Amino acid sequence: MNKQEKTQEIERLVGILNANTKIYLADCSSLTVEKVNQFRRSCFEKKVSMTVVKNTLLKKALERANDSKMAEMIPALKGETALMLTDTSNVPAKLIKDFRKKGDKPALKAAYVEEMIFIGDDKLEALASLKSKNELIADVVMLLQSPIKRVVGGLENKAKGSEEAAA
Repeated sequence: MNKQEKTQEIERLVGILNANTKIYLADCSSLTVEKVNQFRRSCFEKKVSMTVVKNTLLKKALERANDSKMAEMIPALKGETALMLTDTSNVPAKLIKDFRKKGDKPALKAAYVEEMIFIGDDKLEALASLKSKNELIADVVMLLQSPIKRVVGGLENKAKGSEEAAA
């Protein structure tokens, strides 16, 4: 790769980093080629983009990204790095956890989720437990519906009670 190609790749990575708010860096070096392909397939099925990137190019892209917090992920760039991008914050963490149940060990290096940085494989559980935007909306709707249902139920019971008293 010549200098011009490297510059183009860095600019492409900067564009990707700036356009995404849910970025995971994973280490798949302990996986065989067959297992990496299975992991890629799992990512594709869950609408997670996964590409292997050169650490030196990704380091420069992280330094140039709009959000300076992304630079905190630079120390995690050791060994082979897979860049995972998604629209749902917890999906890549759940994919890694599910893949580990099969005995395989992709490791989480770092993650940038909603302007927060998570460094290290020990943060996998916390990331997997994050709720997606749709899950949060559903929780809020349920919380709003609960008191309304109680009021309507109380009014219905009171109406039935007054009908029985009048009869």
